[in-house]
Amino acid sequence: MANQNQNRASFKALIPFLVFLGLFLGTGMYLTYQGQDFAFYQLPASIAIIPAIFVALYLGKAPIEEKIGQFIRGAGHENIITMCMIYLLAGAFAVVAKATGSVDASVQLGLALFPEYLLLPGLFIVSAFIATAMGTSMGTIAAIAPIALGFVETADVSPALIAGVIISGAIFGDNLSIISDTTIAATRSQGAHMKDKFKANFKFAMPAAIICLVIFTLLGESISYQTSSDIEFIGLIPYLLILTLALLGINVFIVLTVGILTAALIGYMTSGYEVFAFISDINTGFSNMQDIFILSLFIGGLSALVKAQGGLTALTHKIESITRSMSKNNEKRAAGIGIGMLAFFTNFFTANNTVSIIVTGDTAKELATDAELTPAQSASLLDIFACISQGLIPYGAQALLLGTTMKISPVDVVTYSFYPMVLFVVVLLMFNKATK
Repeated sequence: MANQNQNRASFKALIPFLVFLGLFLGTGMYLTYQGQDFAFYQLPASIAIIPAIFVALYLGKAPIEEKIGQFIRGAGHENIITMCMIYLLAGAFAVVAKATGSVDASVQLGLALFPEYLLLPGLFIVSAFIATAMGTSMGTIAAIAPIALGFVETADVSPALIAGVIISGAIFGDNLSIISDTTIAATRSQGAHMKDKFKANFKFAMPAAIICLVIFTLLGESISYQTSSDIEFIGLIPYLLILTLALLGINVFIVLTVGILTAALIGYMTSGYEVFAFISDINTGFSNMQDIFILSLFIGGLSALVKAQGGLTALTHKIESITRSMSKNNEKRAAGIGIGMLAFFTNFFTANNTVSIIVTGDTAKELATDAELTPAQSASLLDIFACISQGLIPYGAQALLLGTTMKISPVDVVTYSFYPMVLFVVVLLMFNKATK
């Protein structure tokens, strides 16, 4: 019965996600219109998704025990649990690093290094560099977000704008890195060589990055701040250690754990940071991540139900059908647009760019083969559009982590997520020109 449900295509299975988005975004927008402060906080996403889960359980034809099992397996998927563990470690690191002075030291150094008008582009470059080296946007955000919050507290700058700069750099690096999960999934599914995919990707990524640097420079012209002449350089050690370990390709769990312990040790050496304060701060960091932890589990479970009930199959078949009908005019262009649509909309319903690439990989390869697109081109398009979607959905892990750390709504984060927006336009224009 389970296999039959998974193979059956049904657009009705997508309704629960629309219910979730309607409740979360609709309530937030309505309350914003009514002038309510913190409108998107009034109905947390972790609560708005609960009715959608019940709708999914109701719509499914399988026995209730089987549907609950599908939900639990989705919530417990390796990718979901990985994200949740990063949330916890990132929360703990943020609180411990703040308590022991590492954040303040890093902020003061950053403000001293960058002229006021280059703070935003400098932060974008740092985020992009770290994400490319680490191969993970989540690890990058976990490391940089506490420092970014310090920038907001020190400089006259919008927290949403700072968050948008970080997610932009993180998505750039995640998309381009040769050790990123998305890159590996895209190249393997399309049978592409890593270096060829990198070259195809680079042609789109760099123009978009340059445009974003100009945008961030212009937006940063009005930023003002005062730097301290007294920088506690010993407080920089946890961040320098994190960056070094990231560049060496060490697992993000180990990187964050080492960062937490190092910050605590330095706090003990410099200010008598006590063990019980350390334990309390870790617990506070964990507690700060409660909402996005729960939401991630729920999204994983809901996505599994939608997939099992044929929602993703229906979506994939429909996009493939549209692509093939468009191919009469320009087969390569139609295939490229189709591959991009597959990755973009599948990620919209799964909120995980790696999973969306895996789900759509076979269909994308068929479209690419029929249109004589190279494996590198199809891999690049899959990765690009999955990352674009991930950088623009307010219920994605990146926006949620930044929103929680920066104390703003994830909707505010994606509002300033300029790199995915610019990359979307650049890819369409350049691919359209290349396939004329």
